[in-house]
Amino acid sequence: MSDERSTASRIADPGLRALYRIENRWQAWLDVEAALARAQAELGIIPAEAAEAIARAARFDRMDRARIDEGFARTAHTIVPLVWELSRLVGDPHGGWVHWGATTQNITQTGDLLVLRQAHAIFRRQIGEALGAMADLAERSADMPVAARTHGQHAVPATFGFKIAVWIDEMLRHVERFEQAAPRIFMAMLGGAAGTFASLGEHGPAVQAGIAKHLGMTQMRVPSRAIGDHLAENICLLGMLAATCGKIGREIYTLMKTEFGEVEEPVPAGTVGSSTMPQKRNPKLCQDIIAAAAEIRSVVPLALESMYTEHEADRTTTLMMDSAEARACIATGDMLARLTEVVRGLTLNPERMRANLDLGGGLIVAEAVMLELGKTLGRQHAHDVVYDAAQAAFVENRPFSGLLAADERVTRHLDRKAIDALLDPTTYTGLCAEMARDAAGRARASIALTEAMT
Repeated sequence: MSDERSTASRIADPGLRALYRIENRWQAWLDVEAALARAQAELGIIPAEAAEAIARAARFDRMDRARIDEGFARTAHTIVPLVWELSRLVGDPHGGWVHWGATTQNITQTGDLLVLRQAHAIFRRQIGEALGAMADLAERSADMPVAARTHGQHAVPATFGFKIAVWIDEMLRHVERFEQAAPRIFMAMLGGAAGTFASLGEHGPAVQAGIAKHLGMTQMRVPSRAIGDHLAENICLLGMLAATCGKIGREIYTLMKTEFGEVEEPVPAGTVGSSTMPQKRNPKLCQDIIAAAAEIRSVVPLALESMYTEHEADRTTTLMMDSAEARACIATGDMLARLTEVVRGLTLNPERMRANLDLGGGLIVAEAVMLELGKTLGRQHAHDVVYDAAQAAFVENRPFSGLLAADERVTRHLDRKAIDALLDPTTYTGLCAEMARDAAGRARASIALTEAMT
């Protein structure tokens, strides 16, 4: 999501844009060049002194940017001018060992995965912050009755904490997916021009293993430049995370509508909702979340298309994947920052929730009446009796409780006091409170585990 499109400028950029600046990508590529040299020196392919010289020189802040820019303008090549400048800085006699046996995509793809790993570290922190806010909210609203809605209509009573438990449950599985996918995603690649190890021969797999060791990554068993499923998997996972976050944003957006009025996202004093309608308190942050989530999901097909690499390599699909990753990661950072802000500052309106619960005059607990009657009438017969009363209440705008109390099929088994007790929606929330508190505990356990691992 671009800065221009954002309506919540008070939310700080979490740092994703800086990661995807070309200078940071160049530094990541230089880190791979240094790891390549070290791995080759350990195997005696290049002199140890050359590897040390390359590692010392592989810092972008020591390089001549004008030389690099001129080289790119002249060659239109992705990495050659950077390799030239690194070789120049290393100097004789070791500069000739730079980029030994590697091809461009070996360095750029592995380096870009280092950038992606930095992005994932930000995402893990952001998800932890969101989970912490959700845990607090789940506990605060565990017993707060609200209408559960299915197909856009009142279903049965629930609690607001149960809604949060749903969000936490999905978010925790996203955490698991990212952890499980990490070894598949963050793989070093060094197979040479076509992935055949021809340039390094029998030492090729060992050099690739050495690079992976120095960079803290796994390695590709078949280092083909045509393989992109692991890169696409990352974007598919971001797309799933975006679907959850977008759903949360949409739920809050809906419950903020004047007709619902059950919650409100943070609206700091002085916030202007409209240039012409002074009363407006618009769901700006939720709109940001929904828009960013849609943008992330929109690049999932692009990532899948980029797996269609022709033969052993095709720069076309590399460009597609690079674009998909940068757009998805930057938008994910924006989305998660706003999600945490919304959940952390969400205002709840339990009075309006209760008023909405009572809109149907007890119809929302028709199931409770049916099940109680079913103990003596049988479930289906009880369903028919309560159905008749419920439909009459709705169509004829008559009190549901009165219709039940006037039906001898009901009163033979339930007196008015029992009917009124069954029609209290706060007594029919099932295990919502327990699930809310359990989810809060699991969220906090996940945060503690992540913090311990980092």
